[in-house]
Amino acid sequence: MAAVRGDRIAMIFREPMSSLIPPMSIGAHVAEPLRLHRRISRREARAQAIGLLDRVGIPSAAKRYDDYPHRMSGGMRQRVMIAAVLACEPALLIADELTTALDVTIQAQIMDLLSDLQVEFGMGILSITRRWRRGEAGRDRGFCPGTHRTANGCRFAPRCARAAAACRSADPPLATLGADHAVACIHPLEAAA
Repeated sequence: MAAVRGDRIAMIFREPMSSLIPPMSIGAHVAEPLRLHRRISRREARAQAIGLLDRVGIPSAAKRYDDYPHRMSGGMRQRVMIAAVLACEPALLIADELTTALDVTIQAQIMDLLSDLQVEFGMGILSITRRWRRGEAGRDRGFCPGTHRTANGCRFAPRCARAAAACRSADPPLATLGADHAVACIHPLEAAA
């Protein structure tokens, strides 16, 4: 697992200061996984780390490489963590309440950044949140289906606004939409929209 963790699977925690080591520079945090998993020289790791810091929006990345986490805002520290976990281009990024401690404007910036990086790096993102409250939009739209199947029909019919009688009685066919997209739905064009 040590070979996979931080390389193919990476995780960002809610509070970056719980993951960033105070006496270690932000650049070293980003360069360390490169040295560990890619076995490259310090010079190469530094150059790649500066590029990653720049890519995630750290201003004057080359000058800030030797700065320490406590000298940065919460949003900048979170960007450092994103750069560090992206260093080895993971296939899966697990984000545990990534924006909880940030103000709304910074939250939006971080989520936009992650969306762009997801496409750029071709990685999956598993986002863990705990802010769902009773009464929020969609809360009363049904329930998540169990892992076992006891009846025919679409698993999402109990909570789908477009569900019809056919959805509850027959398994939906798999419809191809474009070269690399398919959907199992009785109303595939509506689902795609």
